[in-house]
Amino acid sequence: MTLVSIAFVYIYYRLLGGWNVHATDFIWGSSVMTGITGYLTVFMAILVLRYFVLIVFSYLEHLDNIRRHERELALGKPTPDADRKLPFVTIVVPAYNEGMIIKAAIGSLLEIDYPNYEVLVVDDGSTDDTYERALEMVNVTDKCIVTVITKANGGKANALNTGMTYAKGDFILNMDGDSKLSPNTLRDCIRHFDDPRIGAVAGNVKVYNRDNLITQVQALEYVEGLALSRKAQSYTRSVNIIPGPLGMFRKNALWQVRGYDDDTFAEDCDLTLKLLFEGWHIVYEPRAIAWVESPSRLIDLLKQRYRWTRGILQAIRKHAWSLAHPFQSGVNGYILWYMLFEGVLWPVSNVFGNIFFAWVGIEYDVTTLLAFWWLQLSILDVAAAAYCVIIEKEDMLLIAYALVFRVFYLIVVDVAKIFASFEELIGTKMSWGKLEREGKL
Repeated sequence: MTLVSIAFVYIYYRLLGGWNVHATDFIWGSSVMTGITGYLTVFMAILVLRYFVLIVFSYLEHLDNIRRHERELALGKPTPDADRKLPFVTIVVPAYNEGMIIKAAIGSLLEIDYPNYEVLVVDDGSTDDTYERALEMVNVTDKCIVTVITKANGGKANALNTGMTYAKGDFILNMDGDSKLSPNTLRDCIRHFDDPRIGAVAGNVKVYNRDNLITQVQALEYVEGLALSRKAQSYTRSVNIIPGPLGMFRKNALWQVRGYDDDTFAEDCDLTLKLLFEGWHIVYEPRAIAWVESPSRLIDLLKQRYRWTRGILQAIRKHAWSLAHPFQSGVNGYILWYMLFEGVLWPVSNVFGNIFFAWVGIEYDVTTLLAFWWLQLSILDVAAAAYCVIIEKEDMLLIAYALVFRVFYLIVVDVAKIFASFEELIGTKMSWGKLEREGKL
């Protein structure tokens, strides 16, 4: 990508017969502007390096998954004797006001291809008909036991801990009440626990309701932004966020870290960091899929990302010592700094960089150079999107949304992240802000 940048600058120089003198004097004649342009150049190099590292490590992990899958195919279908040896698994479904979609979520669990599991629904004091609708699913099938319990509202972390307490299995799969799981989920997750160092497995989250521009772009984001990172992190067994819609755990690992805490707005991120800091390995399973209903309105999307950002920063703050002592913390220190970069430094630089380049391009008549700069970013985005879509065997039409991803989506969402970071810094109070469901699951 650096070579592409040099090529674009050279083409610009040749086409216009040299630099625009006024712009050159401005950019290189001012120490302040030199510092700014230098900073943005370095940040661009970091962005390219990030893409390069993520793609390389994710591809290595992808190759490992292919080889593992080929070995499984060579062994043939599981035998009844082998199935009887599979460990018992408890699926915990915390639910608060999910009456519109809770039956669809439970219904997907009854279709799971696994011989030895239970479903435990924890109604967290819902004010709608979540509990009653969940009870309707109790006697639907004899394939597994469906248990529904209700409790006073105490928040998602408390509901998950309640599920952990009642779970009969040595392995627990936690999901959201607005998710549907692929039938292969338990089989593909449980095999990772043959390694006693694995404490948890993160699943692959995909957008189900792809019916407008906002949800289509989120579908690409989940494939490119989230799945790519988790696949790369999985190669080093250090996935830094086990997503709420699909995460499978050793029960004793959850007990070791005392389950979920309720002092952040990102209990899944907080729990993941606690497991990593206790020395557990965490991997990613791309074939275990959770389909989710994502925000279809911009205001709901911004509220969700605002909460995510503040929650992640709250979780990072709990391990602030490792930020200040990265060498003593080893890989955990790197994980925290990477999360801080993704959550704060990149959004600030992205928004500032876009404003700066637009202003310089218009004010100092270097719009052609600006166009080349945007073109190289677009090529980078489309190439990364194409790689992720092909690897994930996703809808090829998602690649086209890579342009919207940069021009509109990232800038708007990054502004919300900046506000969230600032308000978390000054301690502004906030509430959970539950997303209104549309029943499209």
